[in-house]
Amino acid sequence: MSGLAMPKPDDATMRRRDEIVADMRIIVPGEGVVDAENSMRAFESDGLTAYRQLPLVVVLPETVAQVSRVLKYCNDRNIRVVPRGSGTSLSGGALPLEDAVLLVMSRFNRILEIDFPNRAVVAQPGVTNLGITTAVEQEGFYYAPDPSSQIACSIGGNVAENSGGVHCLKYGLTANNVLGIEMVLMNGEVVRLGGRHLDTEGYDLLGVMTGSEGLLGVVTEVTVRILKKPETARALLIGFPTSEQGGQCVADIIGAGIIPGGMEMMDRPAIHAAEDFVHAGYPLDVEALLIVELDGPGVEVDHLIGLVEAIAYRNGSTTCRISQSEQERLSFWAGRKAAFPAVGRISPDYYCMDGTIPRKELPRVLAGMRELSEKYGLGVANVFHAGDGNLHPLILYDANVPGELDKAESFGADILRLCVKVGGVLTGEHGVGVEKRDLMPEMFNQIDLDQQMRVKCAFDPNHLLNPGKVFPQLRRCAELGRMHVHRGQVAFPDIPRF
Repeated sequence: MSGLAMPKPDDATMRRRDEIVADMRIIVPGEGVVDAENSMRAFESDGLTAYRQLPLVVVLPETVAQVSRVLKYCNDRNIRVVPRGSGTSLSGGALPLEDAVLLVMSRFNRILEIDFPNRAVVAQPGVTNLGITTAVEQEGFYYAPDPSSQIACSIGGNVAENSGGVHCLKYGLTANNVLGIEMVLMNGEVVRLGGRHLDTEGYDLLGVMTGSEGLLGVVTEVTVRILKKPETARALLIGFPTSEQGGQCVADIIGAGIIPGGMEMMDRPAIHAAEDFVHAGYPLDVEALLIVELDGPGVEVDHLIGLVEAIAYRNGSTTCRISQSEQERLSFWAGRKAAFPAVGRISPDYYCMDGTIPRKELPRVLAGMRELSEKYGLGVANVFHAGDGNLHPLILYDANVPGELDKAESFGADILRLCVKVGGVLTGEHGVGVEKRDLMPEMFNQIDLDQQMRVKCAFDPNHLLNPGKVFPQLRRCAELGRMHVHRGQVAFPDIPRF
């Protein structure tokens, strides 16, 4: 697994593997347990395929009771557990551990209820993101968050990573569209958070769980908000001579008080790769391409198109096409949605990054990435959610060339450091996982990290759920409250200890 440091396997657990597998077969009978090495290969990595590791055993439960029994069994015997959805995570969040049960939720794949009056859908975590929209589109509804992997990624995984997508600028991330969840804690307890109502009393534990990357509990049911499809949606395809001009146009659109339904940007390498792959009609003589979608009542959309077009020309755009039909609008988006596989056709390997910056810093960061590209001698294709500053640089490399993966990782780390330096954050929607774990001190000091760890300890005191992810050091919860003992005496012995 490259040079990535992961928790040392527990020898006692490894020695009991046969016993654990046998007990898992009792809890999840039939074909719900996979323990043959060749069969487990399908689960050895997630979307960050540079890192691979076979798990102790793969378990695919079908009921909440089975999930509860598996977690309680593992908790009572100090066995680690790694939850997994569809495996599309790009940060190594679902990377297995050698001594851990890999708990795969793909068999939880049913939509349980569609509630149009309350504009809500109740789904099991294995339902795909796109599957929710497909289930409600006949009534004119849709589910807004739409990551590029929406045809495959699961709604449970979206909750774990707080996924976004093209339309998150106007309609919010997963956190803004999830109303409630059912989850199982590491001790086997089943808990419900939120519901179909707008707000809940008490602490926002639903917000804590969204984006928790499988460290706090295992989601077994999700209630999401669905929206009515806008009356009108049209898109502009705008080309610029430089990426800096495109980035400034993004800042000016938002600065004018216009919030598009989606606003995406691609640079020259990504434009050419997408056009060769999809043939969407993208201009090939520009350095940056901006796709701006405006939705709402027809009169409003027409007015906003005129404003955006004027802003684009003020920023030096050399081409501006406005969709004249739904088919043309979809064709504009086809290349953007297929950008990741398209780039895969022009490079043996690529490393997909994820960082977020203030919109006004787009020109500066794009220029900085070009300098880093020259420094490391590796190409980079940029595809990103320009409207909310969520960058997805694709670093091009060849894993068969010794040292190139290490260079790609160093290049990516420098991009993320640059994001933090300009006032941004390490991630937007891919999560921390193992990819950004050791960069967390770039953004948080030790006090910050300790406070985050205390939340982890409240849910999982033995640190058995997805260890080795997010936090740069694997520590026991007791270490956070370690007391200094001097000559057999603790400080202030008269204070009650808990």
